[in-house]
Amino acid sequence: MRSVQDHLAAVLAAVGPVAPLDVALHDAAGCILADDVVASADLPRVPVAERDGYAVAAHETAPDSVLPVAHDVRPGAAAPLRLAPGQCVRIASGAPLPHGADAVVPLEETDRGTARVALQRAAVAGQHVRAAGSDATGGELVLEAGTRLAARQLAIAAALGFGRLPVHPTPRVVLMAVGDELVEPGSTRFGEGGVFEADSHALEAAVRDAGASPVRVAIQRDDRAALREALDDQLVRADLVVVTGGLSELAHDTVKDVLAPLGTVRLDQVAMTPGHRHGFGAVGSELGPEREVPIFALQGHPVAAQVSFEVFVRPALRKMAGHADVFRPSVAAQATDGWSSPPGMRQFVPATVLGSPDEGYRVTPVGDPSSPSVSALARANALAVVGEQDLSVRPGQTVHCLVLEG
Repeated sequence: MRSVQDHLAAVLAAVGPVAPLDVALHDAAGCILADDVVASADLPRVPVAERDGYAVAAHETAPDSVLPVAHDVRPGAAAPLRLAPGQCVRIASGAPLPHGADAVVPLEETDRGTARVALQRAAVAGQHVRAAGSDATGGELVLEAGTRLAARQLAIAAALGFGRLPVHPTPRVVLMAVGDELVEPGSTRFGEGGVFEADSHALEAAVRDAGASPVRVAIQRDDRAALREALDDQLVRADLVVVTGGLSELAHDTVKDVLAPLGTVRLDQVAMTPGHRHGFGAVGSELGPEREVPIFALQGHPVAAQVSFEVFVRPALRKMAGHADVFRPSVAAQATDGWSSPPGMRQFVPATVLGSPDEGYRVTPVGDPSSPSVSALARANALAVVGEQDLSVRPGQTVHCLVLEG
C-alpha cells in the first residue's frame, strides 16, 4: 500500500507549469506571470498635474498675487509648453507640466480666472505634481515572474504600454464521471438503482476554485471501447483529466482496464480514508509524444472524490498554473470531541474549525468520522487530518486541519 506522502510526491514530480503563452491583458487576469516585466521608460514620462488648476513657477507666487494666464493645457498634449517668466498656464489633471513650471495651484485656491488669475497663497515647489518616473523608472523591475495577475498588476502593465503578457495559461481540466448507474441531476429518468451524478458537478466548482478551467463531459457508461474513445477525444483539449468512478476490482467496472495499459498510469491502494483507491499517470495525445496529459482516476463516492481532489489534484493544478503556494492553508486545532481512526491509514475527517490566531483554534468533527457523508462535508469548513500512527483522537488533542474556506 502506498503512503499519502509518496503518492503526493509522485503526483507533484510528474506535473509542471503549463508552457508559457503570450496573451492579451484581458485574458491574463488570474494567471501567473511567466517572465519578469521591466519598465521600458519612466512612468509618467514627464511631470504631470495631479489636480485641475494653474501650473506656475513656485518662486514667482505669493499670497494674493495675480498672474496672466497664457494658455490652456489638457491631457494628451503633444509636447509640454514652455512657461514664460511671470505667467501661468491653466492645466487639467493628468496634463503634462510646462517647462519652467514646478507646481500646480488647485482651482479652489484661486478666483478661477481665465485671462488673469488671483492666487490665495504662495505655491510650494512640487505641490500637486506627479514627478517623471514616480510610478516606475525605465529599467525598473515592476512585476516578478510568479506573480498572480489581478487588477493592481494589470494596471501597471497597461500603464506601461504592455498589451500582452507572458503567462502560464489556466490549466484546462476535463472531468469525466463513469458508471451505468449514474443519472444527470434534474433528470426525470431515474429508475431503481439509479444514482444522481454528483462528482463532476462538485469537482467543476473545485477546479474553478483552484484557478483552473473545468470542462464537464457527458456521463460515460461502463463500456471499455466507448470510454477509451471518449478519452482519446478529450486528450486533445485537456491539460489534465480527472475520471471518477469505475475503480472497483469487480469485473464490470471498466476504468482500471482502460487506463492500466495507457502511458505511465498505475493503480494503487493509498493508505488514506476516505478514497484509498487511486489511479494516476500520464497518457499521450494526438498532438505528439511531447504532449503527455496527466490523468487522475478517483473513487466515485462524492466524499472520497472531493477529499482526493483536495489532497492530490488541487496541488497538482496549482503547480501546473505556476503558483508557488500549491497547498491549502492549515492550522493546528484542539479537538472538542474524540473519535477513533483506522490503523495505518491517514484519516481525513470533515470538520468545523473555529477560533483565531490569538485565542487558538478548536476543531469539531461533522457527522460520523468513520464514515463521512456528503451532508457532513457540505457543512464542514476543514478536513481534520489524523496520522497513520494514531488509533484515536482524544478531546483536547492537537489536530492538524486543512482549511477549505475562510
